[in-house]
Order: sequence, then C-alpha cells, then structure tokens
Amino acid sequence: MLIGIDVGGTYTDGVLFDGQSIIRVVKHPSRQDDLKTTILQVLDDLIIDCPVDRIQRIVLSTTLVTNVIATDSGEKTAILLLPGPGLPWEAYQMVEPCFFARGSIDFRGRVLEDLDVEEIKDIAAQIKEMGINKIAVAGKFSNRNPEHEQRVYKILKTFNPDWDVVLGSEVAGALNFRRRLITTYYTAMTRQAWEDFEHEILEAIQERGISASVHILKADGGTMPADVARKKPCETIFSGPAASTMGGVALVQSTENTVVLDIGGTTTDISLLIDGEPLYASRGAKINQQYTHIKSFAVRSIALGGDSPVAYSQGPEIHTKRLGPAVCFGGNVPTVIDVFNVRHEMGIGNQQASYEALNVLAETAKIEVDKLCEELEEAVLGRLRTNIEQMFTEWEQEPAYRVWEVVNARKFELHNIVGIGAAAEAIVPLLAKNMGVEPVLHRYSSVANALGACVARPTLFLRIHVDTQTGIYTNDQTGLTGQISNRRAFQMEDAQLLAQQQLSELASQQDMEDYASEAEITLAEQFNVIRGWDTRGKIFEVGIQIAPGLIQEFKGA
Repeated sequence: MLIGIDVGGTYTDGVLFDGQSIIRVVKHPSRQDDLKTTILQVLDDLIIDCPVDRIQRIVLSTTLVTNVIATDSGEKTAILLLPGPGLPWEAYQMVEPCFFARGSIDFRGRVLEDLDVEEIKDIAAQIKEMGINKIAVAGKFSNRNPEHEQRVYKILKTFNPDWDVVLGSEVAGALNFRRRLITTYYTAMTRQAWEDFEHEILEAIQERGISASVHILKADGGTMPADVARKKPCETIFSGPAASTMGGVALVQSTENTVVLDIGGTTTDISLLIDGEPLYASRGAKINQQYTHIKSFAVRSIALGGDSPVAYSQGPEIHTKRLGPAVCFGGNVPTVIDVFNVRHEMGIGNQQASYEALNVLAETAKIEVDKLCEELEEAVLGRLRTNIEQMFTEWEQEPAYRVWEVVNARKFELHNIVGIGAAAEAIVPLLAKNMGVEPVLHRYSSVANALGACVARPTLFLRIHVDTQTGIYTNDQTGLTGQISNRRAFQMEDAQLLAQQQLSELASQQDMEDYASEAEITLAEQFNVIRGWDTRGKIFEVGIQIAPGLIQEFKGA
C-alpha cells in the first residue's frame, strides 16, 4: 500500500494506492497554521480499515517551507561570505545580516588566500551580540574545495557549540556563487522549522503503528527520504506545483505536448509537458526574485482560483484574496465558480444561490446578469490563456527549444490541457475550446496532486569534477572530495564510472538501490589543461541522474 498526501493552499488531499488502483481518496480543508493536524486528519481517514503493516511508503507534498519563507517566520539567520576576488563584495549582499571575510579558492580548488582566523572570531562575536543562532557560510568555489568553509565551521562551533551552522558546499554544489549563497541562507533559515515539523509527523505516524518509509516530494517531481529532507529542506519548496505536474503525468501517460492546469481555491499552477516529459526551470527555482540551486519544474503560479472573488466596476474584476468558499457552497461573496455555475447551468452546489448573488452584483453594476457572467468568464479564460502563452514564449526563448526543434524537425504544438483541482471540471473544457485543443478531465482530477505525490519515484542528481593535474575529484551533491589513483591514464570512461559509483553509494544511503541501475549520464565534458605548449592534465565534468518519473508499480489510474 502506498499513501500520497498533498497540502494545498485551500484543501489537503490524500490517496491510498494498492499498487494497481486507488482504493480511497480523502479531502480536508487545509489549516496553514497547523499543517500537522491537517495531514494527520487525512492520514487517519485513509488508513481506516487498512492493515497498517501493509503500508510500504508515505509521500508528503507540503507547503511548510514555502510558508516559512513567504511569511519570513524562520529563525533569524546570519550569512558569512568568502567572496574572494572579482565583483565588489557588496554585490553579494542579498540578505541581512551579511558578513564578509577574507580567504579565497580558485575555480580549480586551489587556495589563493588563507583565512584570517581573528577576523572570523570577530564576526562570531558580532553574531553572538545580535542573539543569532543560525549561520549560513558560503565561499566562492567552495564546491571545488570546501577547506575554507570547513575551517570557518570549526571556528564558529568552537566559539559557540550550540550554533546551527550550514555550509554552502554541503547543500548546493553546482557553480554560481550567488545561487549557492541564497540556497544556503534559506536552508539555514528553514531547517529548524522543518525539523520540528518532521519530528511531529514521524512521531505521529509511529504512534499509529505505521513502520513505512516516509518520503517528501521535491520541487523537481522526485521524492527523497525524510531524513535527507532534514538536511536540505529548501528542496521541498514548490512541492505543491511539482505534485500537480506529476499528477498530470500520471493521468495522461502520453507523449503529447500538454499543459497541466491545477486550479485550486486560491491559485492556479501551470506547467508544461513536452512530449510527455515535464519542462524544467533552466536556471533553478526562484525564491523572492532570487535564483537558487534548487532543481525545479518550470511552473507559473497565478492568483486565480475557483474561490477568487469577482466584482464589476468599470469592467469585470477578479480579486486575488480568497474571502471564503463560493456562494453555491455557503459563502457570502460570489466567486469564479459561481460565474461558471450560472453561465453554463452546471448544477454545482446551490446553483440558485450563485444566481442570486450574481444578480445582485449585476443590478449594482447596471448590467444584465448574463452579460456580467459572460464578461467575467472572458476575463478568467483570458488571464489563463495569456499566462499559458507567456510560458510558451519563455520556452521558445530557451536554447533547449532550438535543440528540440532540430531533433524533432517541427515546431512546438500544444495538443491538450489536463485539468486538475476542484475547479478544473468547470473551467478547463471551456479554456481548451478557446485555445483549440482537447481537454483532459480524469475521474481522479480533483486529487491528482496527491496521486502525483503517491506514485512519484525517488530522484537523485550529482555532478563530479575531476582534475587529473591535481589528482582530485569533487562530488557537488555531497561536497565530498577524493584522490584518483591513475592520474595519467584517466579517461572519460573512468570519470563516468566514478560518477556511477558515487551515485550508487548515495542511492544506497537514501534507500534508492532499486533505481540506481536506471541512472543515466546527462553531462560528459572534458578539457585539456595546457601549460606552456604542453598538456599537463585534463578536467572532466560528468553529470548523472536517476530521473524523475513514476514508480515501477504504477500502470495507470
């Protein structure tokens, strides 16, 4: 038995899957101020009459980290940077409080400037004076040599053993210092909140006699064990949109070009499937307008949902703040769902209540109720279509699109729109008709997010950098460095084998052995190191991944 639970802005959904079919679905209102209670209510409803010893895996998609960052409710965090030469240090002052220190590493991992220990101690004293207990440490090129970061860690922990210190080389190993520092900062800021949440959830699951492994859905649509999420909580940001994307993949299971439209109560998440595969954000997830090293689907979220209030002044208005449920479900303010309910006589909830509320609005605006609904519907469909087309434009501007065109010898063409969420049944058929494509509405569309979380497979990505002149390799996922034995004879095949070994070891540590054999090489580059007129060595870059997808047991819902 597999369980998937998705915490949305308005509702939390759950599914119980027995390996062949969904045998139970659950939906509860989300309590954003008490996610633990919401999740456990859904879990308890799912496991009624289910032998808990048959439950093998639980996957959670949660908004916890998103909420902590959006509300700035994480613990006060300081960041200590080792920028080295290059841009003015102030260019990296992206969060406060921010401290800078001397000490630098070059792009090959060689120490250019030693740390000033007294300077680090002075910074530590300032941080202590501010009463801060969380510190993010990031050094330029620390992914090639974490020596400086590790020394800073020891100095800070000696100064105050109770401090929680997070190193950039351990959470974000790819190149790009700005993205690494911001990823490190948000990891440090959210880690305690995540640990508290995870502890409560795992404890509650154990109290119910469930011994199943608990996984968390990441922004890239893959899952990771809960204990790994403890080290990298930021990877769970945007797990909601990832759940809807994977839900779309699970429902469609085709090689067509598809828009996945998750229309919730307050927001709509839009993602693209190109030839059936989710489109990734080429520059990583964006948090507070800053790019990070978090691998993420390309998702656009807009403040428009089934419960978005509607009004009419100089023209149709759709407000962004949810004021409660639709009038047809007992609310006090007419919403988007009420509009579609009246215009197309859908019989959703109390259709007469929808009509009466919109009629009052029409009388106030001195317009016929049919005309009011028509204009409001056009505004909703227009906003959705505009955002979808903007995503197409962004995709077409990516270098990867040019490659796709060459490989496929054709232009990109949309085939269908998959509707997910409670409001999708009302809106998606009309939007698809408006755009000249086919609508896809599945019987499990309303809980597709939870299904996506339930059947998503584990993912893992790492890149190794090998410098045969120095004889050193680095693993950007773990920050691990090591020596290669055959420096002079080392070739690309050896680099790929090393990457496969590193991934297999990491997969074993994260209970992903069953998927390690499916790993694929995604990057293979080599460069000669020239000194004078001679080749003195080679540099290899190899990327390898267990790609996102659906678990082997899932054959369709």
